[in-house]
Amino acid sequence: MYNDFREFLKALKEQNEVIKIKAEVDPVFEITEITERAQKEKGLANKALVFEKVKGFDIPVITNAFGSSKRMKLALGIKSYTEIAKRIKDLTEISMPQNFWEKLSYVPKLKEMNDIFPKIVKNAPCQEIIIKDNLDVNKFPILHCWPADGGKYITLPLVFTKNPLNNNINIGMYRLQIFDQCTLGMHWQIHKDGAKYYNLKEEKNEKIEVAVAIGAEPVLTYAATAPLPANVSELLFAGFLRQKRVELTRCVTVDLLVPATSEIILEGYVNPYERRLEGPFCDHTGFVCDAAEYPVFHITAITHRGNPIYTATIVGQPPCEDAYLGKATERIFLPILQLICPEIIDIDLPVHGVFHNCILVKIKKRYPAHARQIANLLWGMNQLCFSKFIVVFDADVDIHNYKEAFWNIGANVDPKRDTFLIEGPLDVLDHASPYIGFGSKMGIDATVKWKDEGITRPYPPKIVMSKEIKELVDKKWNSYFKA
Repeated sequence: MYNDFREFLKALKEQNEVIKIKAEVDPVFEITEITERAQKEKGLANKALVFEKVKGFDIPVITNAFGSSKRMKLALGIKSYTEIAKRIKDLTEISMPQNFWEKLSYVPKLKEMNDIFPKIVKNAPCQEIIIKDNLDVNKFPILHCWPADGGKYITLPLVFTKNPLNNNINIGMYRLQIFDQCTLGMHWQIHKDGAKYYNLKEEKNEKIEVAVAIGAEPVLTYAATAPLPANVSELLFAGFLRQKRVELTRCVTVDLLVPATSEIILEGYVNPYERRLEGPFCDHTGFVCDAAEYPVFHITAITHRGNPIYTATIVGQPPCEDAYLGKATERIFLPILQLICPEIIDIDLPVHGVFHNCILVKIKKRYPAHARQIANLLWGMNQLCFSKFIVVFDADVDIHNYKEAFWNIGANVDPKRDTFLIEGPLDVLDHASPYIGFGSKMGIDATVKWKDEGITRPYPPKIVMSKEIKELVDKKWNSYFKA
């Protein structure tokens, strides 16, 4: 694993996953257009992009660092997502030991859990340069991404706050619009933990302290996006992923801890009841989100490494870089879903469904209306509650093969019998719903129906070739096409 973003970048270079762009580029629109084309390119251009000469700045910009399955796995220090999924599953299967030998077998697992707690250090790299006067966040090459955007945005920040009830640190990824040299818009959506903690402080008419890390070690960046339960720390989860303690250091003007090896840290606060128009913003849905009133972040100090690197991400119509963060979550969190509901065999969050629009789920069906029960269970879970469409399939369907999945929908679904609607919370970015953050959702039962589910006639058999002929043709395949 990597101690900082620079080690990760070095690893990407060693794997030929980096392109250095030496031509001068403009942080206004040009970097976005280059990145947008690269991250949708299936060929050599889809690499992490290092813009070495940014117009008006002597600080390089890096985009698309997580923009492929290979780079995402490199970021997590794994060869396969099943490595992490298996470690999570092993921990969930710890039961009361029955004898001395079982107790002894748990020691490595318990030691692993002990090694995930953060470590506080002094003389941190992120504080090589400390600025408290003449603050100006515009010293960094912050991107103005799209013509419809309301201005410049920090797009890959880790936002640190404290839970006012227990002082536990929370890390979220919320975009920040630049208003002026030391004032930014804090995009805390109503469902996010940062907004919840801010509201708790607002009720007491108290400001909330905030720190923003840019260019942190990659595992922390992923952890900030992960759909963790409210009482699970992103810092502990990052420590679990990297199997090593995350190093933190104390801020210089606020009472918060931040990643010691970050490239840039912005320290400050958000006042109660202070709002300002933030946006519009071209978001990961592929649409321009309207401007709205959001809290205001005031900077009290800027610290950074010597010769800092500025990291950014570009979002737009899928697929973009965030697709690979989402796919990592799909694979890593499957064991948690299976712990709650063992009948779930697999899930797929289609990239073009922007993750919160559609879920495909494969189950071991055991009783009539089981698919409906699974859909309602998923709608009751954390961020899965925002899913507009949940489609449930039988155990023999490859839900990652969308051709096969849609064939089964067409073959097995009677719209009147097998679709069902509910109302509830939706992602605030959903522009199709009648109200912001609230609307309807549809479940689709694409399983083969049983007699107890209203089928009055038998299903026709599927077309299947014999196993022997398939194996024979496999062996002779190349010979059929020889001249």
